[in-house]
Order: sequence, then structure tokens, then C-alpha cells
Amino acid sequence: MSACCGSTPVEAVAADSCCEPRARIDWMLWGSLSIVACAYGLGALQSGHVHSDSFAVFNAGVFELFNRMWWGIAIGVVFVGLLSRVPRELVMGVLGRNGGLGGMFRATLAGVFLDLCSHGILAVGMKLYERGAGIGQVMAFLLASPWNSLSLTLILLGLIGVGWTLLFIALSLVIGIVTGLIFEALVSRGRLPENPYRELLQEDERPLTDLWQEFRDTITFSGSGTVGILREGIRGSRIVIRWAMFGLVLAALIRAFVPEDNYANWFGATFAGLWLTLAAATIIEVCSEGATPIAADLMNRASAPGNSFTFLMAGVATDYTEVMSIKDTTQSWKIAFFLPLIAVPQIVLLGFVLNNV
Repeated sequence: MSACCGSTPVEAVAADSCCEPRARIDWMLWGSLSIVACAYGLGALQSGHVHSDSFAVFNAGVFELFNRMWWGIAIGVVFVGLLSRVPRELVMGVLGRNGGLGGMFRATLAGVFLDLCSHGILAVGMKLYERGAGIGQVMAFLLASPWNSLSLTLILLGLIGVGWTLLFIALSLVIGIVTGLIFEALVSRGRLPENPYRELLQEDERPLTDLWQEFRDTITFSGSGTVGILREGIRGSRIVIRWAMFGLVLAALIRAFVPEDNYANWFGATFAGLWLTLAAATIIEVCSEGATPIAADLMNRASAPGNSFTFLMAGVATDYTEVMSIKDTTQSWKIAFFLPLIAVPQIVLLGFVLNNV
């Protein structure tokens, strides 16, 4: 689910592009935006009426979901613009200073500040490994990052509410930290190979006050500075907007063509529904931004918070592009396959608990 450009090698993916088309029309972005704009207008016109046909249900779905998402996207644009001024090397340096519980915690938090799409996070994670970060930190970073970026967090707040969003984030951090610690333990016991780049780890040893001052110097509180931040925010959020709109269209299509009773039966808060959700998350190749509206529908229409959480997390842990990229970077099939082997049981267990609380 978390791959957004198929089997493209990670070396060819810019860390902030997610296979962004170069010098070409972004058909997915503009196509999804056009569909959303038309459906939203029609949905506004038919607001308050009973929707009997699939076309009207689709329009109503787009209208409802967009009204709950737009403010998160707007605020996200502002914060992405601000975060674009933070040197990425600084975040990577802080991440790699040491392992242990503190290192795992910093690794999971780093993805929030690196507001990237799934493939961008994957490219950065592989670069972290090449710079000497422990494999446990890399795994924690990959698991907790893709849908926990600031932009998607704001979108989730609008779709499923503050309480569930904060709980999902907390649980994803737990999975990231636990998985990272298990990987570290396996490396220390010789079950998995150590990172050969470890001795080459470069750290930024400057005092925290100097780093904070460097960040402040990049922020200009003026008309031109504000415009610059907004421009960078829009540019940096284009991938999020593209996949969020695509996911919105998919979620509205599901509403239109899958009756709510059937949807609740197939993906409801049952053991079978949980495993069907896991299978769907593994098979469906949608970037994390596109998965967010679908996950929200699992929460709201199927009344299955555990399935919603599983759909968000399992796509990251089982994505074949991620597994192959880890194998190519670490030169170890064991490391690559241990990611789903360790993470998926935790995800399913927490999904089952969430469905039954």
C-alpha cells in the first residue's frame, strides 16, 4: 500500500519527490483535483437530499470527506513551508547519535518532522543506513513515519477526530520502538548482521543553541518571507495533496459501489474483517496519503477502529518495494523479511484489541 511508484529502485527516488514526474503534467494530481472539484460542486448542490443512485452517493462522499480534510491540508501547507527551512542533515544527525530506547524514540519522531511521502521516507531511511544508523533505528523510522507526517496527522484529525488520531500515533510509535529494539537485540546476538557503515556515522556536534539559531536565521517574518514559506509549503505538499485527493476519490467510489451493509460485513470489527483488511493493505498499492481517507472510512462506516489502524500500518510493514529496497541496501534477505515478521503480529494484535475495547 505504501508504495507510490511501483518497483522503482530507491536510488532513483529523490527523498522529497516520491517519484514526482519531471517536466511532465502530473496527471494524477490534476485528474484527481478535477474529479474532486466537479464532484464537490455537485455534492454541494444536492446537499440535504436523499441519495439513491451511485453517482449521487459518490458526489456526497466527496463533499463530506473534503469538508473534513481541507483545513488539515491548509494548515499542513503552512507547517511544511516552515519545516522546509530545517536542514534535513540536522534531523538525520540527531537521529544517528546513539541507539537504545532514546535512539528508537528519536527515530520514530524524526518522521513527523520529515514531512515526506512513503517513498521519500524510504529513500531517507536507506540513506540513514548508509550513513551508519543502526538497523533498529532505521526500522523504527520506517514504521512510524509515512502516515505520521504533520500533513497527514492534520488530515486524520479532521477525518477520525483528535482522540483516535492521537491513539493511532501513540500505538504506531510503540510498534516502531518495540520493532527497533527487537532488531537491535537480534543484531547484538548475532542473528542479524551489523551495519557495516556504522563506523562511518557522521554526527553534528554543534551545540543545540547554535542549531536553533541557524534555524531561526532561515525564517524571515516579513511579507516576502511569508510568501516564500507558503510557496515552499505548497510545493512540498503537492505529493500529499495528490495522493490525498486520489485516496478521497477511491473512498468515495467505495461508498458509491459497496453498500454500507456489505462494507461493514466484509471489513467490520470481526476477526475475519481484520484479516481481510490486512490482505487488502498488503495488496493495494496506494501511497500512505491515499490510504488515509480509506482508513477513515473503515473507522466511520465499518465501525472498525482496529481495521483502520491495521490498514494504515500494515501497508508500511508489508510493502514489497520497501522489503526489496531494504534487501538491496543491507544486502540481507533476513533483515528485509524480519520487518513484516516482527511488525505484522504487533499490528494485528493491536488491531484486534482496538476492535474489541
